[in-house]
Amino acid sequence: MLRVTLPAATVAGTAEHPVAIMGRQWVRYGLVVVIAWIGALKYTSYEAVGIQPLIAHSPIFSWLYSIVSVRAFAAALGTAEIIAALLIAIRPLAPRISVLGSAMAVLLFASTLSFLFTTPGVTAASGFPVLSVLPGQFLLKDLVLIGASLWTLGDALGAAKAPSARARAATGKVTAGDQL
Repeated sequence: MLRVTLPAATVAGTAEHPVAIMGRQWVRYGLVVVIAWIGALKYTSYEAVGIQPLIAHSPIFSWLYSIVSVRAFAAALGTAEIIAALLIAIRPLAPRISVLGSAMAVLLFASTLSFLFTTPGVTAASGFPVLSVLPGQFLLKDLVLIGASLWTLGDALGAAKAPSARARAATGKVTAGDQL
């Protein structure tokens, strides 16, 4: 059975500005596009070689290259990113499953943010706080992406926890915003 869950503000019947609604959707599905696109690129040799220095200098991930090739690791990472994107996208239909995708995205972006501290050349020749274009500024964007991922995680957790309109109808606790 198909069940669409609405944000708490909509269910409660409170007025939400249309720009906020549009912004919420833009954040969710913009994040989906970015993660899926980045994940798909991981299947190319260009991207696999591009992330190799980041992984190789990471004390958390560098050991993986001793058991899998650069291309195999990039493909596995790309697969995880595409799965995360798809799971985030299905939040209106399956918020509990979407929680997993958002949690994966938070972990992915936390991992890439760790490269700011482990990759040589993050700061420009003049030193901190001037970041190099690559990899410094390239990695810095993940501050916003992890924020969007945390928001989608909280939104999915809230929707997964909220009782459905049908469940409220069964108990006689229907609200003005419920659509059965």
